[in-house]
Amino acid sequence: MTKFLTGAAVAALSVAFAAEASATEWNASVWGKRRAFTEHIEKLAELVSEKTGGEFTINVSYGGLSQPKENLDGIEIGAFEMAQFCAGYHEDKNPTLTVLELPFLGVNTLEEEVAVSNAVYAHPAVQDDMARWNAKLIMSSPMPQYNLVGTGEPRDTLEDFDGMRVRATGGLGEAFRAVGGVPTSVPSNEAYSAMEAGVVDTVAFAPHAHLSFGTINRADWWTANLNPGTVNCPVVVNIDAYDALSPEEKEALDSSVDEAIAYYLETYGKLMTKWESVLAEKGVTKVVISDDQLAAFRAKAADPIRAQWVEDMNAKGLPGQELYDTLEGALAQARAGN
Repeated sequence: MTKFLTGAAVAALSVAFAAEASATEWNASVWGKRRAFTEHIEKLAELVSEKTGGEFTINVSYGGLSQPKENLDGIEIGAFEMAQFCAGYHEDKNPTLTVLELPFLGVNTLEEEVAVSNAVYAHPAVQDDMARWNAKLIMSSPMPQYNLVGTGEPRDTLEDFDGMRVRATGGLGEAFRAVGGVPTSVPSNEAYSAMEAGVVDTVAFAPHAHLSFGTINRADWWTANLNPGTVNCPVVVNIDAYDALSPEEKEALDSSVDEAIAYYLETYGKLMTKWESVLAEKGVTKVVISDDQLAAFRAKAADPIRAQWVEDMNAKGLPGQELYDTLEGALAQARAGN
């Protein structure tokens, strides 16, 4: 072996080390397991890597970096660069986002959910709210309306909801409280255990979560049309990490968001087809709530909770009515476009 490298070899090594040093690697904190709810994050990572020739990579970690309720704290201190969280897990940390979790908003499709989320995320008050956590909103995790699974006799009237222990967060929890329910906000990955232990009687989830977290496996019945609302679970990045990206890396990330959301919507559509077959396979009874009961639920939960929310936001110095109007305007525009 020669003792000395040739000038060409030294130059080649220098280039290799420089390339390694300039590569950007991010960590994204989510929870549970890979599922429809995380497919846009997986797709985003795939697209970013492709567009940068592998020079910018995002490693998606399922629970290895943080607990779900602590993802915003991790973003704030830079423990990881990207995270997903749900507004209802900690309303005090993200009060402006909770407008998207108010009950009976009338958002009917995932495309409408994307539209209203994007409009609210773009509002200066929301961006300031997130900046307190050094967080920049980049995309939503659109979910369909939540519905209940439960054990025992089906609950199909408001009278049946009285005293019902339900896993429901944010505005959904308040909606059930308004009709006598007893909501608890355990994280989604603890919902099965809560149901198994009898801590809750019912669990309110979107279909993907009932499948992923196994609550459907304990279900005797499912409310097919209660549709009280949904939760909002954005994906955020650490502002300092985002600002440190090169222009090319920022372009790769920003330009991949719409593609990632489109892939998510396609994936979720396939899951909804599967959901119907799972219900049939497991013999889960579909409970259809009557129009009269739905109207009574809305009367108790929709307008009063919304009015109280606006009042609470105003008391905090936040533009509650303006945020709600932003949502309503985006929904009307989305429907006009269709």
